[in-house]
Amino acid sequence: MAAAPVAAGSGAGRGRRSAATVAAWGGWGGRPRPGNILLQLRQGQLTGRGLVRAVQFTETFLMERDKQSKWSGIPQLLLKLHTTSHLHSDFVECQNILKEISPLLSMEAMAFVTEERKLTQETTYPNTYIFDLFGGVDTEGVTKRLAEKNDFVIFLFTLMTSKKTFLQTATLIEDILGVKKEMIRLDEVPNLSSLVSNFDQQQLANFCRILAVTISEMDTGNDDKHTLLAKNAQQKKSLSLGPSAAEINQAALLSIPGFVERLCKLATRKVSESTGTASFLQELEEWYTWLDNALVLDALMRVANEESEHNQGASEENGLPHTSARTQLPQSMKIMHEIMYKLEVLYVLCVLLMGRQRNQVHRMIAEFKLIPGLNNLFDKLIWRKHSASALVLHGHNQNCDCSPDITLKIQFLRLLQSFSDHHENKYLLLNNQELNELSAISLKANIPEVEAVLNTDRSLVCDGKRGLLTRLLQVMKKEPAESSFRFWQARAVESFLRGTTSYADQMFLLKRGLLEHILYCIVDSECKSRDVLQSYFDLLGELMKFNVDAFKRFNKYINTDAKFQVFLKQINSSLVDSNMLVRCVTLSLDRFENQVDMKVAEVLSECRLLAYISQVPTQMSFLFRLINIIHVQTLTQENVSCLNTSLVILMLARRKERLPLYLRLLQRMEHSKKYPGFLLNNFHNLLRFWQQHYLHKDKDSTCLENSSCISFSYWKETVSILLNPDRQSPSALVSYIEEPYMDIDRDFTEE
Repeated sequence: MAAAPVAAGSGAGRGRRSAATVAAWGGWGGRPRPGNILLQLRQGQLTGRGLVRAVQFTETFLMERDKQSKWSGIPQLLLKLHTTSHLHSDFVECQNILKEISPLLSMEAMAFVTEERKLTQETTYPNTYIFDLFGGVDTEGVTKRLAEKNDFVIFLFTLMTSKKTFLQTATLIEDILGVKKEMIRLDEVPNLSSLVSNFDQQQLANFCRILAVTISEMDTGNDDKHTLLAKNAQQKKSLSLGPSAAEINQAALLSIPGFVERLCKLATRKVSESTGTASFLQELEEWYTWLDNALVLDALMRVANEESEHNQGASEENGLPHTSARTQLPQSMKIMHEIMYKLEVLYVLCVLLMGRQRNQVHRMIAEFKLIPGLNNLFDKLIWRKHSASALVLHGHNQNCDCSPDITLKIQFLRLLQSFSDHHENKYLLLNNQELNELSAISLKANIPEVEAVLNTDRSLVCDGKRGLLTRLLQVMKKEPAESSFRFWQARAVESFLRGTTSYADQMFLLKRGLLEHILYCIVDSECKSRDVLQSYFDLLGELMKFNVDAFKRFNKYINTDAKFQVFLKQINSSLVDSNMLVRCVTLSLDRFENQVDMKVAEVLSECRLLAYISQVPTQMSFLFRLINIIHVQTLTQENVSCLNTSLVILMLARRKERLPLYLRLLQRMEHSKKYPGFLLNNFHNLLRFWQQHYLHKDKDSTCLENSSCISFSYWKETVSILLNPDRQSPSALVSYIEEPYMDIDRDFTEE
């Protein structure tokens, strides 16, 4: 054992120190405090200079410091590991070192989340922190190298057949896929069907973490923010290349017998809960800052079970009573374990619902009763009274969606949105009594009952007093004004209304006070969130479209000029957010004006909103701004609705033989802005793009047709008339662009 460093002022002592020692001590002459070394390491890792790992220290120095700092020998073990982990090294020795390190880390974490809350050692710095600080973690570098070996990644799947290696293998695969540039193909995994079929439910849930990566399209980012030009180019490229790896992987999974059924069972499995929900929230914040995925939880559960077996054997030998270590785990951990499972499973189901085999997945999900199962979990797990979004985890802010409790709610709402969107199975969100209510609404209004309601299999709908849609409406109306859930809730409810407009569906929601709730949020709470406002405007548009009763309710709530001005201010603050409502009101006005009915006439004479939209200056103001805020190069899935809303205004004008008038007014507005031609040239380019985008053979035009009740042929005809190159045509855009300002042949290239 080397002698301790000499005191300050001794040149000989200072000269004998290694460079690493001097660096660690910062050149001081006295004995350093442990914190100085750790600070140097942390700064080195942040800057990439100086000390970054254990190998930069001598073993003698590490042993000396370990006596005082109680590092559990971890830095020395890391030094040995680095020395023995080269290509021609003794890998048995590496394995032995890892066996020494592993319990120091796993048992510390285990002790932290058990009810006793005692660390295995009373160290100033936890083992996991020391392990990381002295260079024990180099995940990114290792995984990038492993990810390059596709045959190795495929081989890893075969190791998942053993329960002993399952968790470690699953963790490694997940890390590798996170950095892999090209997605693996599951159909290349040997005996995939047999492998997955032999997983127990716990393994299958964790396998969903891997599946979440393999079935999602790579590098898509935020779907709404990618330009349609880029998407169209990618789609053309994909058509020439065939199905993507994600699509192939989805098909491979759906070919496995019983796969979707098992996912549905996992998603709807009930969880026993403790009564102390307040203590649960306190516990959650403590241990979730340490543990952030279900694989770690499973590892701890497994350690607990192994301890239980060991303790049971010892107890039997000594004739002593035995307490299972698993029962010592806090109830909150068991609940969160289940929540983490359901997160992964719901995500996989959601992706499959949006894939090419959507109808097949829909049939299976309905058959295996996913929706009624989630309905039964709604109050006790998904939207528990005290699992509030107010929980703020250590290191995060109140708007963070990292909490599994919060993320489960969002994933649940996304699943409902995907399930309901333009599909007849949406009526499974109701119970039998609520389906009867829809039939009664149609009967009272003397209109045919919706065919999809008649065709709904009553054995597959929700049971209990309320269906899932009604439960969602109840929590939606109670949600705090600043809650981020409002956006997802509105999207989920709106998806129920999308497609061909159903008076019965609208009345079902109107009777439950949805319109008043939306108007309260827009007007009285003066919502500031753009995302929430957009989702509420979209929902309001679907709720009111062609529905006289909805407009009567609107006028009853917006009963003063002051309220109406606040409402208009919200609409005009961002037309990208509100244009769908403008479109729905414009379409409704056109229909009402062509009806001979006292009730409709009364609404037309009293409703402030209809009177406002009916004015030509109002329509022209909307039209001018809708065209002006979009360009071909900036069109996205989010703002392309502005283009379609402008077309709706012009199609209705064409029906009334007023299209030339509207184009002439646009020309005058251009000149008043001192920029002749800038708007109409832009509109001409937008319409050319519209033809390329919507007339593509793979594009589904039914959404435009169903939402507007205008045949797609009329859409196409109107666009063709506007793009007519004949400058003598009174309905052609070129007739209103003066020759010096003509700029209509621009190429559609991504800039």
